[in-house]
Amino acid sequence: MPNTPSHLTLERLYASPSLSGPAPRGVKFSPDGRRVTFLKGRSGEQDRLDLWQFDAASGKQSLLVDSQLLQPVEAELSETEKAMRERKRIAGAKGIVDYSWGTANTILVPLGGDLFLVTLGEGEPDVRQLTDTDAFETDAKVSPGGRYASFVRDGALCAIELSSGKEMRLSPEAEPGKAISYGVAEFVAQEEMHRFTGYWWSPDDRYVAYTRVDESPVDIIPRFDIEADKVSVIEQRYPRAGRPNAIADLFIRDMATGETVEIKWRRDDWGPATDQYLARVNWLPDGDLVVQGVNRNQTSLSRTLFSATGWDASAMGEETQSCWINPGTDFLGFALEAHGTDSVQPVHVLTTIEGSGYRHVACLNRHGHVQTVTSGDWAVDAVLAFRASDSMVLFTAFLDTPLERHAYSVSLHGGEPVRITEPGKTWAITMAPDGQSFVGTSSSPDQPPQVGLYKADGSLIAWIEENRLDETHPYAPFLADHSLPEFGTLKAEDGQDLHYSILKPPGFDPAKQYPVMVEVYGGPHVQTVVNEWGRVSDQFYAREGYILFRLDNRGSASRGKKFEDVIYRRTGGPEVRDQLVGVDWLKSQPFVDESRIAIQGWSYGGYMTLMTVLQAPEGTFAAAAAGAPVTDWRLYDTFYTERYMDTPEDNPGGYEASSVFPYVDNLTTPLLLMHGMADDNVTFDNTTRLMAALQEKGKAFDLMTYPGQRHGIRGEALQVHLMKTRMAFLDRHLKDPSR
Repeated sequence: MPNTPSHLTLERLYASPSLSGPAPRGVKFSPDGRRVTFLKGRSGEQDRLDLWQFDAASGKQSLLVDSQLLQPVEAELSETEKAMRERKRIAGAKGIVDYSWGTANTILVPLGGDLFLVTLGEGEPDVRQLTDTDAFETDAKVSPGGRYASFVRDGALCAIELSSGKEMRLSPEAEPGKAISYGVAEFVAQEEMHRFTGYWWSPDDRYVAYTRVDESPVDIIPRFDIEADKVSVIEQRYPRAGRPNAIADLFIRDMATGETVEIKWRRDDWGPATDQYLARVNWLPDGDLVVQGVNRNQTSLSRTLFSATGWDASAMGEETQSCWINPGTDFLGFALEAHGTDSVQPVHVLTTIEGSGYRHVACLNRHGHVQTVTSGDWAVDAVLAFRASDSMVLFTAFLDTPLERHAYSVSLHGGEPVRITEPGKTWAITMAPDGQSFVGTSSSPDQPPQVGLYKADGSLIAWIEENRLDETHPYAPFLADHSLPEFGTLKAEDGQDLHYSILKPPGFDPAKQYPVMVEVYGGPHVQTVVNEWGRVSDQFYAREGYILFRLDNRGSASRGKKFEDVIYRRTGGPEVRDQLVGVDWLKSQPFVDESRIAIQGWSYGGYMTLMTVLQAPEGTFAAAAAGAPVTDWRLYDTFYTERYMDTPEDNPGGYEASSVFPYVDNLTTPLLLMHGMADDNVTFDNTTRLMAALQEKGKAFDLMTYPGQRHGIRGEALQVHLMKTRMAFLDRHLKDPSR
C-alpha cells in the first residue's frame, strides 16, 4: 500500500474502474438455491453490466452472459423504457440491466428491446433469442412454473410458451388514441408506489392478473425534451397535485380456457375511480388473490381477498393513519403443517404495518386478524423470509441503531429478535428460497461494499466479492488520505434526536477554521446519515479543504411515524428549522468559519436548499447550489404530494407556505440552479418559473442546464462537468484567497 497519497482528480472520481471497487447488483438466488446470479460492471466500463453466476457448492464464479457479445451496438431505447429506467434509478446503466429466473436452469434476459432465454447445463450456457421485433419488449419475466415468458409490447400483455415457442397476446390490444394500455404500471405507481409492473402470475401458471390503465382523465403536460441538436415535444400525461389520476382496472385471464374476468377491487365509499390507487396485487400459495387499494387522501389501505373458486370478494382488513399511510411492499404468504398430521393450516400472510407508530412485522389471517410479531420504538425495514422448519421470521431492521440496517430472526410467536449480521456495518440482504442462507452486502466508512454468501446464522460461507482494500484495489492510491465521518445527535425543537455526520479534511487541524458544505436531502423515505461506505465524492470535497456535514431532519426515513408526521400539510418548515439547528451547531465549533458555510442538494434536496437559504437569517450561508428542485408542489404528482400536503383545494395555505415563491424576495445568498432539460419527474418548468421570478425581482443567480438529461445527470463526462460546475461556484464563494 503506498505511503504517500495520490491526488484525487475529478476525472478519476467518475472514471472506470469504480473507486469503490466491483459492486455486484441485482443479486438473486436460483429457485433451487444452488446458484447466485448478479450483474457486474466491467473494469474498463463500470456502467456496462454483464450477467455473472456464483456456484454455491464450488465457490466459483463465472460470466454467464456477455452483454456486448449479445448486443455489440447499444440499442436506442424506447420512451417507455427510458421512463422505466428513470423510475428504477438505473438510467445510467448499459448492457444487461435486468433479468429474471424461470426454472432452476433458465434465466430470461431482456437486452436491446428483445428477449433472450439462457439455459444452464454442464457446459457453456445456451442462449436462445425469443423475440426479434422493431418494438421494445418491457417488464419481461418468467412465470413461476417456468411455462411462459411474458412481457409488455406496444401497451399490451403478451407471452411466449417456452416449450413450443408460440407467442400469444394475453390482453386486448392497447388503444393509444384513447390512452388505454394493459399490463403496465402508471407513472405514480412506478415513481411513488414502487410498483413497476402491471401483471402478476399465479403460483401454478394457471392465471395471470393484469391491469387495464386508462390515462385519458390525466392532464397532458407538454414537456420539451431539449437536446443538443433537437427539441421534441413529449405529450406526457402527468397527474399534478389536485388533478385527476389514471384509472387502473384489474382482470384475470384463465390460461387454460382463455376466459377473462374483471376483479372489482375498488370501494364505493372512496369516491370515483380516479380517486383510488391500486397499490399492490399478490397471489397466495393456494391460488387466491389479495388486492391492496389506497384512498385518495392516503389515510386508508384496504386489503381484499378474492377466492379462486369464483373470484368472490371478502375483506381482509384495513390500515388507517391520521396523517398518511406508507404502503409497504412486504407480503409473504405461507401455510404451516399442523403438528402430527398431514393437514395444512390456512394460508397466512407476513407483512409490515405502522399502527404502533413504527413499522413492524405482523401476521395476518384470511379475515385480516393481526398478530404482531415484533414491537418496540424502532423500525423494521423489510420481511426477508419465513422458515417453516423452526417457525422463524427473518427480517431487516434498524433495531440496534438508526444508523445501521441489520438482519434479524424472531419466532413467529414473538419474543426478542436476534441479530444475525455483524455490527459496525450497514447490510442489504437477499435470502435463499429455503431461508437457510443469504447473500449479504455490507459496508462501513472504512470498507467499501463486500458481498458474501452466509449461513442463516450469519457465518460466512464464501466471498462473492470480498473487495479487499489492498494494494490492487482501485482506491489504494488514495487510501492514505481517506477521512472517516464522525456521528452525533442534536435535539429538534420537539426533543426528538437528529442524527448528523461530519467529515473533516485529511490532516485536520482543530486550530484552523474550515469552510463547510451542508449536503441536504431532507425528504421522506430517504436517510443520508448511515454508517456505511459513503460516496467517494465526499472524499473529494474533504481533500479540497471542505468539511462535509449531513443531518437527517424530521420527515426523513427509518425513524417512525412521529418523526415523519411533522411535515404533514406543511413541508419546508420543520425540516428547515432542523437544518438550521445543525448550522447553529456548526457555527459554535471553533474549527468552522461561520462566514463560509454553503448548502447544496438535488431533487427534494434542491427544494430543501432553496427553502432553507430563503428562510434562514441573512448571512447564514455564503452560497447555495440547488439541483432539479421542486419549487411549487402544485407542479408535482398526486400520490407523493397529496400524501403529505392534501390537495391544493383542501390546503391552499399549506401549498403557498410550502412553495419557494413567497420567499424569493429574501434571496441575498449567491445561488446556483442546475436542472436536466428533459426531466420527466421534477419537470423543468419548476426551475424556469423560479428563474423568471428571480429575474422579475432583479435577483442574480448562476444557472447550468443539461440538454437531453432527465432527473439525474448521467454519463462520466457529464458527471465530471456537473461536479466542476459545483466546485467552481463553491470555490468562488467559499475559498478564502488569503489562506
